[in-house]
Amino acid sequence: MIKKLSLVSLFTLLPASFYFAQTTVFAYLKDADGKPVERAEVDLKGNDNDVTADKIGYFQFVDLQPGHYQIMIAKPNYETKVMEFDVTSDEKRKDLGAITLYPTLTNADQGLAIIDSDDDDDSSNSQASTVGLLQSSQDVFSRIAAFDLGFYWFRPRGIDGRSGESMLNGVSMVKSDNGNVDFGNWGGLNEITRYPEISANHSPSEYSFGGNSSVIYKNTKASEYRKGFQFTQSLTNRNYRNRTSLRYTSGMSKKGWAFTVMGARRWAEEGIQEGTFYDAYGAYVGIEKKFSDKHTITFNAIGAPYRRSTASPSTQEVYDYRGVHYNSYWGYQNGEQRSERVRKGFQPLFQLQDFWKINKKSSLWTSVSYQFGKDKGSRLDWQNVQNPSPTYYRNLPSYYDSLDPNASVLGPNGITTTSQDAYQTSLAGWQSGDPNVTQLNWDRLYRRNMQQPIDNYYGQTGKRALYYLVNDVSDDKIWNAATHFIHNFNDTTKFLLNVSYQNYRSEQYREVNDLLGADFVLNKDPFAATNQPGKSGLYNEGEENVTKKVGDRMTYDYIFRRQEVKVNPGLKFSTGKFDVFISAMAGYSTSNREGLFNHYLYKDSKGKGADYNFWTYGMKGQAVYKVNGRNFIVYNGAYYSQAPFLEDLFINPRVNGSTAPNVKNMVVNANDLSYVISTPFLKMRLTGFLVDTNNETTVQRFFADGIPLESVDADGNQTNVQSAFVTQVMTDVKKRNMGVELGFDVKVIPTLSLQGLASYGQYTYKNDPMTYFASDAAGVFANGLSYTSVGKSYIKNYRQGGTPQQAFSLGFRYNNPKYWWVGANWNYFDDNYLDPSSLVRTESFTQNSTSSTPFYGLSESDLRRVLEPNKLPSSFFFNANAGKSWVIGKYYVLISASVNNILDNKRYITGGFEQTRNAKYPTFSQDLDREFSLFAPKYWYTQGRSYFVNLQFRF
Repeated sequence: MIKKLSLVSLFTLLPASFYFAQTTVFAYLKDADGKPVERAEVDLKGNDNDVTADKIGYFQFVDLQPGHYQIMIAKPNYETKVMEFDVTSDEKRKDLGAITLYPTLTNADQGLAIIDSDDDDDSSNSQASTVGLLQSSQDVFSRIAAFDLGFYWFRPRGIDGRSGESMLNGVSMVKSDNGNVDFGNWGGLNEITRYPEISANHSPSEYSFGGNSSVIYKNTKASEYRKGFQFTQSLTNRNYRNRTSLRYTSGMSKKGWAFTVMGARRWAEEGIQEGTFYDAYGAYVGIEKKFSDKHTITFNAIGAPYRRSTASPSTQEVYDYRGVHYNSYWGYQNGEQRSERVRKGFQPLFQLQDFWKINKKSSLWTSVSYQFGKDKGSRLDWQNVQNPSPTYYRNLPSYYDSLDPNASVLGPNGITTTSQDAYQTSLAGWQSGDPNVTQLNWDRLYRRNMQQPIDNYYGQTGKRALYYLVNDVSDDKIWNAATHFIHNFNDTTKFLLNVSYQNYRSEQYREVNDLLGADFVLNKDPFAATNQPGKSGLYNEGEENVTKKVGDRMTYDYIFRRQEVKVNPGLKFSTGKFDVFISAMAGYSTSNREGLFNHYLYKDSKGKGADYNFWTYGMKGQAVYKVNGRNFIVYNGAYYSQAPFLEDLFINPRVNGSTAPNVKNMVVNANDLSYVISTPFLKMRLTGFLVDTNNETTVQRFFADGIPLESVDADGNQTNVQSAFVTQVMTDVKKRNMGVELGFDVKVIPTLSLQGLASYGQYTYKNDPMTYFASDAAGVFANGLSYTSVGKSYIKNYRQGGTPQQAFSLGFRYNNPKYWWVGANWNYFDDNYLDPSSLVRTESFTQNSTSSTPFYGLSESDLRRVLEPNKLPSSFFFNANAGKSWVIGKYYVLISASVNNILDNKRYITGGFEQTRNAKYPTFSQDLDREFSLFAPKYWYTQGRSYFVNLQFRF
């Protein structure tokens, strides 16, 4: 009996002895502040049982036999860490201690050039940077698109950034007038606003319903930043040259207080574009009071005053003469550079946020925000004289070349000569870079003004300005309030409710900036005597002072108002192998315009107009099918409506209260289906997407020749106008954006990753929208309205402009265990188009104004040739980046550097627009066939090789 028991005991204890010979290895992951880093992936080399850190940063490996091991710890936005350790036979539990992960600086402010497009330019689409919206997320495609392709103006899926949502501390930062986000309002505060939560594309978000180009959400809680000081110095050769910042965080005190303050400055005497400068500051104050584990209040104040000049688009003729860094907006005055286009502003933001954990299952966040201040953009204006811009078509060699060689003209030097000699003089000036030819001549403008005779104008005696500078001003006051409620029914079901309110008020006006040596300028339309004979021509009839001096308002003055409420409930739940997220939205907005000037052409120019009310609605859904722990099928769907922004609703708000005809809510139907792989050594997403947009309204402004405009005054008298600045409106625009996306990240070895992206899309117009025109030269038309219809614009199946529709990227990243990394990638872009001009694709373009029949001899092949889509050249680029970090006691030092466009490719056109100066086929075709078209498209080019070096020191 004893022998039997001994035998049983022997076989029972043997497995136990074997078990106890194996070891459990564990550790805790923390960030530089000592806070847990959750959901980091910990890969054990040679073992399939990789793990993910839990909410307190804890991970463990069990049953490890004695030997030598290597683990790799990875989490987006943190430096990848590789560690080695040994397990001996006498260890039951091995504690690796607290492992610190430090954030990377891969999404540091890259000093991107800023391109502005003013309303009165000959632009058919606004070229505004979307790079600010493309921030890092955990999705491999989005990350590569942001850091590697965003620099070259790539927009994922071709979606306009105005259809997205950007939130700061619980409230929307989207402006109601144009739908854009002014990231300059917190410019330079990178270390404060970094690492937002992102719901990519049209996927549902917990914080807002959003649109179809991502929801970006960021909280700036004072206690969430690393305790102590952080100093950053950056050097670059982009739109600014230097950036310096300092941040201090107190940490949470025993009494529940935390403070974070930061200051930053970015500046350049001259940026990468000729004649540009940059001077911007940023300041942040964050105060947090923790009353208990259930209740916290934060206060955030952000201010970023700035003053910077902008660069111009140009035709290919100009770029061929002067290169891609040419800028027509500046010239010399008394030997010093001076720009006519200067943006300056200060719109501080104050926010109060309350975090309340109601109970174990429910919480409520409440936010209140107020923003106010002015944004000013200067520009040169003139009356009864020729456009002084060096790139005005009459100031270029191509203009003189288009004339009879023996014709008598006024040459570039102001001397009467033949057009042939003027051409040679102009060509020589442009090729040699003579600033008297290629740049604004400020001294000449001053001389012309000061040579004006002293005369009496509307009771004031002095010299009237022919040339002068004005500021276009936006004076904003924006209130926001929002709540974010969460209730967890159980571990698998969560209810969400977001309610938001915005009260937007913006007074927009023009003021005199500089009279350039004159005494005053007249607040009067200089073309009224020709276009509107017998009328006063006054921009503000009845005012006492028509002669305007510096600081006085002129030309236009009006107020935009909008109030908007949105309710957004959502439900997230898991059942079986499915994770489901359903989000709904209902909204109501009321908008109006109040005119403060009494324009001489429009009865509805002054006073408060009618309220325009819009109900919006929507539904989003996401379903994730978990094939297993590493393979997923994901569907995202959205169907929603969006109210028109104020600048799309009111077609010419500077002078009247007219709204776009048949304006409706834009309706979006977006769907995508993805296959996702997420393993320690392979991350991949393959997606097919289809986005249909209906009922969109677009408003564009430009100068056009050849449009027969007829105005009718109160007595029935008709005035015919052939050339004028016009407002073009397209209604019921339908678009389709479809394509395929692929992003992947493969770990060849634990320290080396191959990363790539492929985006193949087809973004087209689906219909022939109705087109309308308005013009201050015509005023009210025979139909009694301030606009007239020119019929359909035949743009169906034309490609949309603004972004490459094909994009590819391939690169690598090596992370050394000794805390340095290096990476590089190749990028390729193709199928980039300019948006088609609507006017030249209407029947009016082909019809003789006299006979109202098509031009004699015009064939379909001729028409197709001149209206061929404007496709831009394809290009490829190489980028590289590297970095190294050190921990020296309690100090942390990091240096990183990136170089974009290593091969200095200056042939890539990032965007542009077709000029619509000739609105009839004969003159359009004749101009198109010239060696250098007088009214060729205007482009923005990539800026060549650029670098960005960043040094960070924490103490």
